[in-house]
Amino acid sequence: MATEREITEPVDLCRPDGRLDPAAVGWTRRPLHRGNLRGWGRRKRWEYWGIVTPEHIVGIVASTLDYAGVHGIYVLDRETGEETTRDATVPFGRGAVMGERSGEGVNEVRGGGIEIVLSNDASGTVIEARAAGVRLSVRAELPRGHESLGVVVPWSTRRFQYTVKDVGRPASGTLILGAREYVFDGAFAVLDHGRGKWPYAISWNWAAGYKPGLGVQFGGKWTEGTGSTENALIVDGRVHKISDELQWDYDRENWSRPWHITGERVDAEFRPFHTRTAKTDLLVLANDVHQCFGTFHGRARTDDGRRLDLDGAVGWAEETRNRW
Repeated sequence: MATEREITEPVDLCRPDGRLDPAAVGWTRRPLHRGNLRGWGRRKRWEYWGIVTPEHIVGIVASTLDYAGVHGIYVLDRETGEETTRDATVPFGRGAVMGERSGEGVNEVRGGGIEIVLSNDASGTVIEARAAGVRLSVRAELPRGHESLGVVVPWSTRRFQYTVKDVGRPASGTLILGAREYVFDGAFAVLDHGRGKWPYAISWNWAAGYKPGLGVQFGGKWTEGTGSTENALIVDGRVHKISDELQWDYDRENWSRPWHITGERVDAEFRPFHTRTAKTDLLVLANDVHQCFGTFHGRARTDDGRRLDLDGAVGWAEETRNRW
């Protein structure tokens, strides 16, 4: 069984020369890393929030890749399958403010007809996003004692990523689509906070889901061979780290077929009810995303050996291929 080092004290991601600090490699239960990236050209900084309400699934991305800002608002109507998509690419990421620490201060982007403001304090995050025909205002609470998974993935001293995956944050707010307003409570939110220097071409899998008392966070492809994984269960707000790489099995010719994610502690089936496809090709910047929304089934084992049912957790599983 693989093991990873748990970090329990604040640490800088980079040394003064901009290379990865070996002391930063490991995982955390709360954000302890300062993403003090140096240099220009390969830095990737983003905040992604996924929000699942009884009626909709919403995705918000605010990012800067140094040479471009890539921002988006996505809304899925869970009953009709109708999608609302607003995307913007802003040269050199002008107008983007991205802090060095997850869960602190304000991250914001403006440009291309999209405005996103993410305001953090000790009790939660206010998510404000607007574009033509769509407006979102959400508060994602941060319950006392709630844990999130932070991981540093080291490809080398020059290429590395710090990610925070925070699953199952209680959320409430309003969504306006056109002339119609939806007010929701009892929703949940998932944060993907990223700061790093990536290889130019890379692929990944990511799955996240939640039901009361249980969050799932699984990753694949991009962490292979690094000694780090982004796999965990979040049980009653506490992280149970899974350090083994997981096997992903899915049909790239038919994304709506069940996905299987397995390992020594995980035997999960993901059953999609909707597939979102997004493609970008701007010469140096290109991506191909298949993000499936659906439900998790199967079982997974906690640190103390309990086998928990995943049945009924709602979320997503995706494959992303990037040139960036």
